[in-house]
Amino acid sequence: MNWHTYGRMQFKLNQLNSIIMALKIQPLSDRVLIEPMAAEQKTASGLYIPDTAKEKPQQGKVVAVGKGKKDHDMTVKVGDTVLYGKYSGTELKLDGAEYLMMREDDILAIV
Repeated sequence: MNWHTYGRMQFKLNQLNSIIMALKIQPLSDRVLIEPMAAEQKTASGLYIPDTAKEKPQQGKVVAVGKGKKDHDMTVKVGDTVLYGKYSGTELKLDGAEYLMMREDDILAIV
């Protein structure tokens, strides 16, 4: 690893740490805090979707991770993009942004 790569990695870590510090929230046990990605604005054919017809996003970025359970380590890390169930998790609104708090078991896949 050269110093350019190390510098970029350090910058990304600093960005993630600043996001976590700005939130001032630490999930407990096997819980994960996720920032949902924006819903699709238009279809593949180019039609715009009205706000009333948009579906809830099922993909998001992990913002914070708990320490895990006694016999189970966490498999997701901060910065991972994950897929989750449509109605899973608890919706939170912190500092004007929307987040989802859910257990790691509710996460279906890491993208």
